[in-house]
Amino acid sequence: MDPFETRPDREAEVVLVGRSNVGKSTLMRELTGHRFETGGKPGVTREPNHYDWASEDFVITDLPGFGFMSGVEADRQEQIKTDIVQYLEAHADQVLVAILVVDGKSVIDIIDRHSRREEIPYDVEMFHFLRELDVPTVVAVNKMDKVDDRDDRLDELCDRLGLLPPWKQWQDTIAPIKAKSGKIESLTAAVGTHLHDQKRDDLLKFFS
Repeated sequence: MDPFETRPDREAEVVLVGRSNVGKSTLMRELTGHRFETGGKPGVTREPNHYDWASEDFVITDLPGFGFMSGVEADRQEQIKTDIVQYLEAHADQVLVAILVVDGKSVIDIIDRHSRREEIPYDVEMFHFLRELDVPTVVAVNKMDKVDDRDDRLDELCDRLGLLPPWKQWQDTIAPIKAKSGKIESLTAAVGTHLHDQKRDDLLKFFS
């Protein structure tokens, strides 16, 4: 069976997307209280991890990381990215919020490196793709404990994503977090705002 076709039959969904090794699985664990396989090297999660509550018509999905993965052939990396895009297109109507996870320490360098090659960086591409699908999107800027110039870094990220700085006016879109130490309040607040806007206050208990 195609691992991308293992989604539980649930109407409402929150998805986590992002590059390999940015801490998606750690964040998933913080959100669900359930331990998923995490690894020190990119690309441990190669298929979606779904977590659903039997009594609720709701699922949280951690999609595989895209971009460079150590020891994974280029065509396989590209296939995973295609699978992610197709999954999001297929389920866009059910996705209430997408959480795009980035590494606060390295995201600007990665975006700029790809931009210099006249490529659209994956993170920027994914952000705009989700918005084109009309999926409310929150950028979870992880590993902020490793960032010294916090506000400057977040302003730069806004600029790269096409959002007018300062970042503090985008608190429903930009959420600085430290998933490893459980500091994700800005993210849960942003997700809660989008759930409320979609009249899904019944799901706020999962993000409190």
